[in-house]
Amino acid sequence: MSPIIAIYLVWATWLVTWLAASLWSSQSLKRAGIAQELLYRALMFVGVVLLFSFYSNHYDIQYRFWDVPRGAVAWVLPAVVAVGLSFAWWARTHVGHLRSSSVTRKTERRIVDTGPYAAVRHPIYTGIMLAAFATAVAHGTPSSFLGAAIMTVAWIVKARLEERFLRAELGSEVYDAYAKRVPMLVPFLRRAAPNKANNG
Repeated sequence: MSPIIAIYLVWATWLVTWLAASLWSSQSLKRAGIAQELLYRALMFVGVVLLFSFYSNHYDIQYRFWDVPRGAVAWVLPAVVAVGLSFAWWARTHVGHLRSSSVTRKTERRIVDTGPYAAVRHPIYTGIMLAAFATAVAHGTPSSFLGAAIMTVAWIVKARLEERFLRAELGSEVYDAYAKRVPMLVPFLRRAAPNKANNG
């Protein structure tokens, strides 16, 4: 089995188990409208298509940035994909039934700030982004990197939408206190403090 096939199997296993677990979720009290979610969903679709649909030996030979690594080194990338998706799974199991694929407020009103949520505010997105870029490196093609980049933009759009929603529902002071302590998507990347002099 090649490393590329292993990467695809890791993604497929994650997707099947992720969808199977989607029923384990608490009741939603309120969710963002479909129109608000349309942008990130469209971006995500385009990103996934670019990341996964243009891989072929003929395409790679013509357009890839580098030769795909061989031997033991080539298995580093499937391992990185597995680490990224495992991190996403850790975040999902840690947050439990409060997790939702849509932007919603659940019946239990609280911010989870422990486990992976102490490292980043959106660890599920962080893990998937890591796996996406590892997949792009394994492909080494312009379309794969563009797909991973567009997926990243989609996650950022969704994360910002979720945070606006949570600030409105839970109170800006509560969520802003958490946001000041924990970066959005990249661990150890702290948000710059706002300049109070510019606040009207």
